[in-house]
This record gives sequence, structure tokens and C-alpha cells, in this order.
Amino acid sequence: MPSNRWHYAINMTLNFNCEIMAQSAVTVRIDSEVKSQFDALCEQFGMSANTAFNIFVNAVVRSRSIPFPIKSAPSALELFMQQRNVAESSSEPELSLEEINNEIRAARKVIRKHKAQK
Repeated sequence: MPSNRWHYAINMTLNFNCEIMAQSAVTVRIDSEVKSQFDALCEQFGMSANTAFNIFVNAVVRSRSIPFPIKSAPSALELFMQQRNVAESSSEPELSLEEINNEIRAARKVIRKHKAQK
């Protein structure tokens, strides 16, 4: 990630009762590559980055929530459970422990052969 950071000075007007409210400047640190992509998209939308941030901030205030889902990456247990559910609902025949071990031995043999050729 580039260390070069850009700052957006944002003038926000939060207007609840059709009254003009005092504006405040906000500084946002953003990666320069992301900034370029964001600026290009805003231009395609026909608005400035300042306007886009104001739309976002007003949507958060209005809904009292972030207007899109924020999710973390699934945990190892969640990934395991997903794969387990897929396996349980699969029509593939189950392998015995001996068959699994034979597949592992065959895979290791191929890996050893490949390493020996290098």
C-alpha cells in the first residue's frame, strides 16, 4: 500500500429542520490509489468527493446506522462448518479412512517425484 496519503477536507451540513447549520471541516485519510478510483467514480456520478461524503454522512445520521453491511472475514470454524455442510449435502460417496490415506500417499508420491526432478 503506498505511503502517500491524501486528505479530503469535507464541509458537512447536517440539516434536520430546514435550517442552515454551521459547517465543520473533516479530514479523511485515504490511500492515494483508492482516492484516484473514488474521484473517477464520483466524476462519473456527476458529483464531487465532498458531495459523496456528505451523502454518506447524512445517510448514516438519518438511519442511525452504516447504510451497507460490514462483515469480517469468516473464521476458520465458520469455513469448516460451511465445507462440512457442503460435504453432508453432497451426493458423492464417502471415503473410508483407508481410501483417504491412499489418496494422501499418492499425492505425497507425486510431490516427492516433482521435487526430485527440480
